[in-house]
Amino acid sequence: MEANTRSTGRLPAAFLTPGSSSFMDFLSEHQPELLPGKRQLPPTQGVIEAPHGTTIVAVTFPGGVVLAGDRRATMGNVIAQRDIEKVFPADEYSAVGIAGTAGLAVEMVKLFQLELEHFEKVEGAQLSLEGKANRLSTMIRSNLGMAMQGLAVVPLFAGYDVDRERGRIFSYDVTGGRSEETGFAATGSGSIFARGAMKKLFRADLSEAEATTLVVQALYDAADDDSATGGPDVARRIYPIVTVITEDGFRRLDDDESSEIARAILERRLEQPDGPRAALL
Repeated sequence: MEANTRSTGRLPAAFLTPGSSSFMDFLSEHQPELLPGKRQLPPTQGVIEAPHGTTIVAVTFPGGVVLAGDRRATMGNVIAQRDIEKVFPADEYSAVGIAGTAGLAVEMVKLFQLELEHFEKVEGAQLSLEGKANRLSTMIRSNLGMAMQGLAVVPLFAGYDVDRERGRIFSYDVTGGRSEETGFAATGSGSIFARGAMKKLFRADLSEAEATTLVVQALYDAADDDSATGGPDVARRIYPIVTVITEDGFRRLDDDESSEIARAILERRLEQPDGPRAALL
């Protein structure tokens, strides 16, 4: 295929032949070895050690949805990376937050972005938010073989539904099972603590500013009890990634906005620190 391209200067016939609107179907037909789930891993003993990313949280508000993630990646008991990117735009009105094996998760997100772009080019229209959630479910299911070897990817998908005019959140399991969440959701090793925080702070009438503060509060609480989750790192100026999706599209808060939210939360918590205290001398 590559030789023909170089000699003629034209795309191979496969790229010019009408076919499925699914990029994954196209890839599985012509070069299946490029799909993450089709790769053969070398024989190993036990679980493969690879950087893992956690924690991802999402919350809806009347104008849309907020999707956020911490910045830490771990490998066993070691911090593999302190500033990893875990939240990505899928298209103009949706985003994916990754938890699980970092390398495979990032690759899956890139493939998902191509899947949505390919569909739009072939069909001349965007998939519905429900359709996007289903496509992602299929991709996760195709990675089941890797997941059984310890290389699981469990994302959180959120977006603004232009038909229903509201934000929606979808969570997944390693088999590709999909569930729509109401109000808020979390995934990753710190999700149990983040969900507990959001359960107490969530209201149906949150403003956008309150929703962005809520997700950072939840990540802070998750980092307080889960060593794999990184809280706001003021010394290194590393703050959670916070994204907002509304009828105007996807927007990521810049570092100044994220740091302002994180610093305000830290200042309030310093006024009333909880937990055990040492005796005053």
